[in-house]
Amino acid sequence: MALSLGLFLFVFVNQATALSPSFGIGTLNRTSFPQGFLFGTASSSYQVLPLKEVEGQAYGTLLHTNIQIPLVFLGKLSVEAKYGAIEMSSVFKKQINKMVSHEGFEIMWVRDPGTTGFLKALNLISFPSFQDADHVNCRDDFRDFVDICFTEFGDRVKHWITINEPRTYSYVGYAVGWFAPGRCSAWQQQNCTGGDSSIEPYLVGHNLLLAHAAAAKLYKEKYQASQKGKVGITNICHWMVPFSHAKHHRRAAQRSLDFMFMDPITKGDYPHSMRSLLGDRLPRFSKQQSKFLKGSFDFIGLNYYTAYYVADAPNSNTNKSCTTDSLARLLSERNGIPIGPKAASSWLNVYPRGIRDLLLYIKEKYNNPLIYITENGVDEVNNDTLTLKEALADDMRVEYHHHHLSFLSQAIKDGANVRGYFAWSLMDNFEWFAGYTVRFGIIYIDYKNGLKRHQKLSAKWFKNFLNI
Repeated sequence: MALSLGLFLFVFVNQATALSPSFGIGTLNRTSFPQGFLFGTASSSYQVLPLKEVEGQAYGTLLHTNIQIPLVFLGKLSVEAKYGAIEMSSVFKKQINKMVSHEGFEIMWVRDPGTTGFLKALNLISFPSFQDADHVNCRDDFRDFVDICFTEFGDRVKHWITINEPRTYSYVGYAVGWFAPGRCSAWQQQNCTGGDSSIEPYLVGHNLLLAHAAAAKLYKEKYQASQKGKVGITNICHWMVPFSHAKHHRRAAQRSLDFMFMDPITKGDYPHSMRSLLGDRLPRFSKQQSKFLKGSFDFIGLNYYTAYYVADAPNSNTNKSCTTDSLARLLSERNGIPIGPKAASSWLNVYPRGIRDLLLYIKEKYNNPLIYITENGVDEVNNDTLTLKEALADDMRVEYHHHHLSFLSQAIKDGANVRGYFAWSLMDNFEWFAGYTVRFGIIYIDYKNGLKRHQKLSAKWFKNFLNI
């Protein structure tokens, strides 16, 4: 899961392969999608670079071990779309020359004639000033940062994502304190460095939205006419299934969807449910800010992995927190039956139809915006007892992508305006608090033998799916 900034690329190997007959390409392949539809996969530089390359970043104080996976060409590669990101803190640590040189090299390394470049400007790793009540400095700093990015890389990058998963950033960094900068209320007993779980997550999210609006405005006014690119923002969006058909559970599922950060970018303000539940704890946009924020995108990126059952959870008058403000309880099972097969990560149950349901919900509620599925994937446990042959046989990942792409194709046929799909991830990498205990990649990284790369069955399946 891409919670860091990084380089993302789409790579498939040109060689014939035998596939599991259950997931062949007879009924589902590239031709199941519109002409010009982009297919890609992603990888994050923070999650594959050595720690020394990210020295001074927020996570540098939390993590002490990392593994470098070098940029080594893996056989004959067919590349259609690349999806990448660059780190904000390197600029503000006076490493601008190094950042420009390094990211410029990586963009050139993955660039082939006729391919499309995607680049992210900000993700979970950044500086903590977005929690400040006075957001002007962080917004201006971010605008200055992306100004450099647009200038240096705009000739090659034609799709810009300003911010990845603003809700995730605000939630895990400021509501529960699991990730940098590790802030939350003391009553949560998470050993946080300070914070207020009932206020700071919303303030951070609010400032991130304003930073996005400022960056998008800059690109549209200064660069878009000459560079011919597009700018957008990416949200993490789980699908929410009511625990039952009872009205109170259906309303709880709707409230959970309301907290996705879709309303501010499409309508210029938070939904009524958030306003009524949060009151003064939810910051307000000025008329000018609302004007700039509404429609501040050429496309919206959606990261979809899983779905939850949602049950109504009435207010118990306990300590207030972003984690409970929606008055909804997210559950991975109902009456002892999981919503879908369990993956390696505790938060991920496989629910392919959710991608269709989510897209059609967005189509109806938000006037069918242009969408790219910027992340979609599943992990398995890193089992050191498996032989290499066994480790490469990731049938469950083939099944995951096959079924999600099938439901995605149905959504497009039903009118959803989706133009691309990026699988997470290109290669196995560092997965935050899970470390190297899980693997998301379609390329296997042998951590014990010089970080050698091997195609998994899923990589070969994608190659056949795309007929390359």
